[in-house]
Amino acid sequence: MNGFEKRAALIKEKIIKTTQEMLKTWEPSKIRIADIAKTADVSQVTIYNYFGSKEALLHEVMKQYIDSSFQHFQEYMQGDYTIKEKIERMILQDKEALYTFSPKIIKQLLVEDKEMADYIQKETNEKVIPMMLQLLEDGKKSGEISPKVSSKAFLMYINFSLQHYEELMDMVGQSNNLDLIDSMLHIFFYGICGKP
Repeated sequence: MNGFEKRAALIKEKIIKTTQEMLKTWEPSKIRIADIAKTADVSQVTIYNYFGSKEALLHEVMKQYIDSSFQHFQEYMQGDYTIKEKIERMILQDKEALYTFSPKIIKQLLVEDKEMADYIQKETNEKVIPMMLQLLEDGKKSGEISPKVSSKAFLMYINFSLQHYEELMDMVGQSNNLDLIDSMLHIFFYGICGKP
């Protein structure tokens, strides 16, 4: 990479980070390119030159966030941790996403936006589900997961949860209560009678 390309990459990354920070407190529909440009200390023309539109910039921001989250998830799942520690990490990662972006923003940018919903589905199918199936098999071998839990039932449960993710985000957004997420995750990982 030459000097010009390095500067361009740094400016692009600055715009992405600025937008990601703004999304923690601003609704996507209320953010204007002018606001991003002012906060990032770049011109609006620079943003349009790199991204073309606000929607394309928001997609890039969310894709980077998703890719980074999946990468950290993969590194942890491949680490030398117990099944319980890996499950706790999955729970923590879901909660971290909700602390980074509000349920309303997650719904707008990741559920209602077809391009982003398709991107997440593809990444989930290619990366997350194979890791979770491996976790299931490892847990069965170690005796930490019941042998009664089949891969088919496990995937059916995950798909059912993903299909109703939008409803869950609505409920969390209405109540603004992350305890609901804790309860749902507990039921997912431990059942209604299971102990952590």
